[in-house]
Amino acid sequence: MATPQTPYDAVLHAARDVTRLDSALDAEMLGAALLGSVYAVAEHDREQAVREFVTGFLAATSRRRSAAATTLRAVFAALVPDAEGAARVRPGAYAPTWTAQLGRVHVTGAWAYGDVYGDQTSYLATFAYDDEEQGGPEHALVALVDHNIGITKDVFVGGPAARIVEQAREICTEDEFTWFRTEDPARMHAEVSRHLAVTDDLTELPAQGSLATDRALVGARLAVLPGPTPPAGPAVVPPPTDEERTRLVRAFLDSSEAARFGLPEVADGELASLHFCLGLLLDHAASFPDADPMRWSPMVAELFLLDWVHRRAVLDMDDAAMLPRVLRAWAAYAARQRGLSQPAAARTDEAITEMVPEFARLYSTGERRSPATAAVAQLMADGVDPDDPEALNAWIEANRHRLTDDPA
Repeated sequence: MATPQTPYDAVLHAARDVTRLDSALDAEMLGAALLGSVYAVAEHDREQAVREFVTGFLAATSRRRSAAATTLRAVFAALVPDAEGAARVRPGAYAPTWTAQLGRVHVTGAWAYGDVYGDQTSYLATFAYDDEEQGGPEHALVALVDHNIGITKDVFVGGPAARIVEQAREICTEDEFTWFRTEDPARMHAEVSRHLAVTDDLTELPAQGSLATDRALVGARLAVLPGPTPPAGPAVVPPPTDEERTRLVRAFLDSSEAARFGLPEVADGELASLHFCLGLLLDHAASFPDADPMRWSPMVAELFLLDWVHRRAVLDMDDAAMLPRVLRAWAAYAARQRGLSQPAAARTDEAITEMVPEFARLYSTGERRSPATAAVAQLMADGVDPDDPEALNAWIEANRHRLTDDPA
């Protein structure tokens, strides 16, 4: 057989046996996997790239009359109905009988589950075809939303649906740090879609999972769910204002957690470090899409203590000595504000304590400092006043070789 001349020919060749499949679900999963290669290689706006590919495919194959070509056109039109030309696609004369069931599903249940800290939420919905014999078995969509990076990190479509639901329920029942609940399908639609839009524009996709191969089918199934209701407030929680930050700090310093770590009684010489450290905690919280200063977990503490703070801040020795202590107190206070259990709060505190030696090592080596942070640290070590323009310009000129990639 001749080598396919265009990407559309290559896709048709890969799907040459599509008419031999047993059900609409099998065909939709094959079609999604084929479109996944387009999604995976796109550099940005991956959903749009898939839509444009389907538009081009439908135009390029409009005169094809083979059973495989007309069937695959119907599959792609069902998966990406907003592609140009999709509404005009009709099954071919030799299309399998299951073609009539493509995309004809209804939701049979929706749930959500995740960790008590709010790091991740998985959304789960089950779907059944109107005609199960031709369409295929009841199946499930699972979407993992990672709140620390603000994306839908992975998606999966498969079955048996009942087994997937029961496995998720059992895992959460056995783990005291997780929860499981019935979910509003409209809320699932809104949350997964909002975070998936960010994923679609990533330069590089998460390395593992079925995100690319199942993305088109996930989009088709999300469209079946009730439309998102207008949110009562902003979809993304904004960072606190300066006034709100001040109120947060005052409330914290009046708390029993701050008292337990001796923070209200720090010496006058340590006050600057205390407030600097509190500012860093709030700045880090503001870097997340939800900007919740009370959401602290072992993972969030690790991101802060072993990565973010080294890249974004210049600490002196007093700051470095103060920071883990402030973080432990704030995390304990935040856990109480969120209503977390004592074991959940203790788990975060233990994790922070275990991180302190590595934090100290990273502070001493400076290996995770960004170039800008490293430059500021060196400036301070050299005794240069950043508020003195002449001294600052002279230092920059003397250290230009270290601040640029220019070897001269």
